[in-house]
Amino acid sequence: MIQAPFLLYLGHSSDSVGIKTSRGLATFRSGDCLGEFRHDDCPLTLGLPRLTIEEAAAAGARTLVLGIAHAGGAMAPELIDDARAALEAGMHVASGLHHRLRDVPVLVALAEARGLRLIDVRDPPADLRVGSGEPRAGRRLLTVGTDCSVGKMYASIALAEGLKARGLAADFRATGQTGILIAGGGIPVDAVVADFISGAIEQLTPARHDGGWDVIEGQGSLFHPSFAGVSLGLLHGAQPEALVLCHDPARAEMRGLPGRKLPGLEECLAANLDAARLTSPQVAAAGVCLNTASLEEAEARALCRETADRLGLPATDPYRFGVEPIMDLLCAAPSPPAPTASR
Repeated sequence: MIQAPFLLYLGHSSDSVGIKTSRGLATFRSGDCLGEFRHDDCPLTLGLPRLTIEEAAAAGARTLVLGIAHAGGAMAPELIDDARAALEAGMHVASGLHHRLRDVPVLVALAEARGLRLIDVRDPPADLRVGSGEPRAGRRLLTVGTDCSVGKMYASIALAEGLKARGLAADFRATGQTGILIAGGGIPVDAVVADFISGAIEQLTPARHDGGWDVIEGQGSLFHPSFAGVSLGLLHGAQPEALVLCHDPARAEMRGLPGRKLPGLEECLAANLDAARLTSPQVAAAGVCLNTASLEEAEARALCRETADRLGLPATDPYRFGVEPIMDLLCAAPSPPAPTASR
C-alpha cells in the first residue's frame, strides 16, 4: 500500500496509547522504519532515530506515516503543517485518521504539484454489501476486548503466526488502521456505514475450504458506549468458531470515558459469546490474552496463571509469553461440520 522506508509520526503526542499505529509499524515492520519524527514537547519514543523531516528525506524515507490515533480522528493544524513539510521534502503521506488527507485542499494541491500520493488508510471498499448471516465454510477466530486499545491487534497477529507454526494455513485479517498498514490490506471497519459492518466482515473473510483459519482483528468493546456498535457488527459478520478475550489489567477505566469501569472478564466473555451466537451458534471461548506490559515478569506470569484457573481457559500475554497454551486448545478442537443454509 505505501512505499518504504517510513518516517513514523509522533508529533506532539503525550498519550502512549495514542501512538499505537506508529508503534505497531515499529514492532511488526521494523525493517521498513527509518526513524521517528517528534516535536520537542513529545515525551514519547519508539526507540528509533529521531529525525527531522528534512533529515529523513535525505536519508531515503519515502513516506511519512501519521501513526497517531485519537477519538474523532481530526487533524490538528500543526499536523497538517507537518504533512505539508513532508510533501515539500518529497515524501508521500499516509494517514489512518478519520479526517481524510484528500479533504485538506492545501495538501491535495501540493501532492498533485509534486507528483506525490496522499494515502487515506481508513477508506472502506465501495462495493460492500449488507450481511446475510448465512453459514459459510471455514474456521474463524475473532479477538474481542474489555475495552478499545487493549492489544487485540497484537493478539491477532500472534495467534495467526502461532497457527502457521503448527503447520496450519492462517491469515491475519486486519480491520483497523494499524493492522491494515502492517498487513498491506484489510477493511477499516470503523469507517464503514453501520448497515454494512457485518457484510464487510463477511466479505473480508469469505468461505475457505483449505482447513485453515482466518484470524480477525477485533475492534472496540461491547461494553464501550462509544464503539460497541462496531464490536457487535464484527461479531455477527465474523461468524467465529472461536473467541479470544483481550484485556489490559492496568486499565482502570474505559479509554476516553473517565469514571466508567471496565467489565469483569467473565461478564465480558459471556456477553460476547451470547452476541456471537446469533450467526455462530457453536462459538466457544479459546483463551484470554493479557497485555502485561506494565507488570514485572513474575507478576505477569502469576496473573496469567490466576486468570487461567479462574476462567478455565488458557491465558497468556501473546507478545511476551507466546500463544502456545491457546494453540493447544485450538488444535485439539475438531473442525466444525460443513455449514448448511438456514433457509
